[in-house]
Amino acid sequence: MNHSEDLTGRNGSTPQPPSAESGLELVQAPRRIDRKRLILIFLGLIFFGAVYLSPDFPDAIDPMGQRFDLTREGKAALGLFLLAAVWWVFEVVPIGITSITIGVVQVLFLIREPKIAFGDFMDPSVWFIIGSVVIGMAFSRTGLTKRMAYKMLVLVGERTSRIYLGCFVMTASLTLIMAHTAVAAAVYPLLMAIYSMYGENDKPTRFGKGLFIGMAFVAGAGSIITLLGAARGAVALGFFRDITGKDVSFFGLTYYMLPIGVLMVFLLWGMMMIWFKPEQKTVPGLHAQAIKLNKNLGPITRTEILTLVIVGLAISVLGLRSFVPWLAVLDKSAVLLTATVLFFLFKILTIEDLEEIPWNIILLFGGAMSIGFCLWQTGAASWLAIQWLGFFGGASWWVFVLGITFFVLIMTNLIMNVAAIAISLPVALVIAPYLGVAPEVILFASLAAAGMPFLLLVGAAPNAIAYESKQFTSGQFFVAGIPGSILLMIVIAFFVVVIWPMMGMPVII
Repeated sequence: MNHSEDLTGRNGSTPQPPSAESGLELVQAPRRIDRKRLILIFLGLIFFGAVYLSPDFPDAIDPMGQRFDLTREGKAALGLFLLAAVWWVFEVVPIGITSITIGVVQVLFLIREPKIAFGDFMDPSVWFIIGSVVIGMAFSRTGLTKRMAYKMLVLVGERTSRIYLGCFVMTASLTLIMAHTAVAAAVYPLLMAIYSMYGENDKPTRFGKGLFIGMAFVAGAGSIITLLGAARGAVALGFFRDITGKDVSFFGLTYYMLPIGVLMVFLLWGMMMIWFKPEQKTVPGLHAQAIKLNKNLGPITRTEILTLVIVGLAISVLGLRSFVPWLAVLDKSAVLLTATVLFFLFKILTIEDLEEIPWNIILLFGGAMSIGFCLWQTGAASWLAIQWLGFFGGASWWVFVLGITFFVLIMTNLIMNVAAIAISLPVALVIAPYLGVAPEVILFASLAAAGMPFLLLVGAAPNAIAYESKQFTSGQFFVAGIPGSILLMIVIAFFVVVIWPMMGMPVII
């Protein structure tokens, strides 16, 4: 190397001193403080501290004169409830981390024993969600979702409005015979396959938001129609039978719930067309492309057939549990997880697939179970329900029914809908006779509200599964859920006052 090479670059140019801009590249600029995030973090903590440190609240008194006091643990549970709601809605930390916080706070503030607080994260309902997610994964890995997606697109055509409708009707129809969690898990990869043909890559769009948020909403609407759609129906009928001595049959429930479920599916489709109107009215060439892609898949493979057989058997057993006594003793989570085991035994899935399970979502539901049981076991839930229903003591029957419905709607967004039913329905059924309200209208209005949590991801598994699409934030989901929830309350009010009485449902006694 000669002297000139020491002073010049390899192209012979004289090197320039580093500029201010190039210096910034060498030294990483300090990260800016996100003040909004800090405010929201502290807002949740302030809510917890304000409730936990507040003076004792007055006892709640039911119509029978029984008193329900709010203990120190109960106040802490209510405060934790508010903290979790703020953090979940605004995602100040990952939603799974908020769930972990729920367990940690219970232990540090001596609300519940560690084994109980953290044990709820492994509740059978959480394992049911894991099994449902794995079913969706199996459909995706084997190519079944693409096969289903292409066949549906061939039928519905190229108009985005009809794609919305086709996806929503298919989702709601499947919930008539299988749990809405399993349906969402199976449909999710199908919707991802459809969205990949929209031409916007993975970038969030109005069409993407409407497709996945709409799927979550209609999965709830469809799940209220039969007892197979979700566990909440069986739980509610059990409470109803124990408290009133009356029984509601499988088809008796469907008789009253089918009209409201179907109406909500079509109203939600209309809402998505307004709230998330697709950027494109049509996807030109989609029909021809769907035909070509479907043809390229070739005949169905043995792996696909085996996957369908495994899932079909699991769904059949889950459905027959309501009719065959000796199958009723089988836990639904164990049935679904048997399918998971079989997927790996037959090498349909591999260890790499197991590592791709969205554990952030699984933790979300573990935290939901933990806070729900915490509110129940500390007595905070009963205290809250009786205090709320006390506002309607002198109200007319329909105001009382809608008050209960609204309470269930709020609770089912914050905790698992089974827990929301367990908290509110027994209290409502005890108070109803004092106001001359028939228990049947309480039951069906509560079930309709419990099935459609449109505000928070934690309200139902389909909400969280849809969130995995990365098409929307939890805040955007909450905002979209406000008109959805208002629409639901209007529809329930219409059915309570007009439709159900015409169908023969007793509403007053």
